[in-house]
Amino acid sequence: MAALRLPIQRANLAKDEVRLTFAGHATFLIETPGGVKVATDYNDYVRPQVTPDIATMNKAHSTHNSRNPDPAIKQVLPGWDPTGAGPAKHDVTMGDLRVRNVPTNIRSYSGSTDFDGNSIFVFEIGELCIAHLGHLHHPLEPGHLRALGRVDVVLFPVDGSYTLDQEGMLDVLKSLQARVMIPMHFFGGGTLNRFLARSQDLWPVERREQPVITVTKAGLPAKPTVIVLPGN
Repeated sequence: MAALRLPIQRANLAKDEVRLTFAGHATFLIETPGGVKVATDYNDYVRPQVTPDIATMNKAHSTHNSRNPDPAIKQVLPGWDPTGAGPAKHDVTMGDLRVRNVPTNIRSYSGSTDFDGNSIFVFEIGELCIAHLGHLHHPLEPGHLRALGRVDVVLFPVDGSYTLDQEGMLDVLKSLQARVMIPMHFFGGGTLNRFLARSQDLWPVERREQPVITVTKAGLPAKPTVIVLPGN
C-alpha cells in the first residue's frame, strides 16, 4: 500500500522568508512574510490550492493564462497588452510585494513573431528578487538584463522546444547568475534530465522531495545552484 502524502503544513513566515510552491507546468505560488500570495502563469488547468491576491499570465498557450480567473483575485496582470497597443506595463505594489514586468517576444502559431507577447515577471520582496521567465522564446538582450537588474531566484522553462532551446536557456542562466535556479515547464523527467545533463558541469543540483521551498536573502547558496522541485 502506497504511503499517504500528507498535506503541506503552511507555517507563518518570518519577516525575511519567502515561500515558493510549484503547482505544476509554469505555475508557482509565491507567498510573502506579509501574507500576500501570487500565482504565476495562472490558468484554467493548473492552479494553486489557495486563491492568490495577484495572478500573472502569459499569452503563449491556454496553460499560461485564464479565461475565467477567480473573481476573488485582487489583481490580474496579463503579460501582454490585450488591446495590441504595445507592451504590457505593470508595476504594482501590494503590502510587502512589488510586481513588475519585462516584455519579451514569442513565436505566433503561424511562425511569425508576436512582439511583446510574453513578460518576465519580477517579484521584489524585501531584499529578495524573484524572476519568472514565463514562455521565453529568445535569448535575453542587454536591455532585458538592465531592466531585470539583480535576480536572486529564477524560475525558468526547460522544455527546449515550445520555449527557448536548452542551450539558449543555459546562456540565459549564465547571464542572470541567480543563486537559486528552479526549472519548470519540462513535461516529464526525460526533458528535465536532458537539461540537467547539459548543466551538470556548470552548477550543482539539489533535488527536493516536496514542491515547496522557503528562501531568504541571507540563506541563498554561496554560488548558483539548480534546485529541482517535484512536478512537471
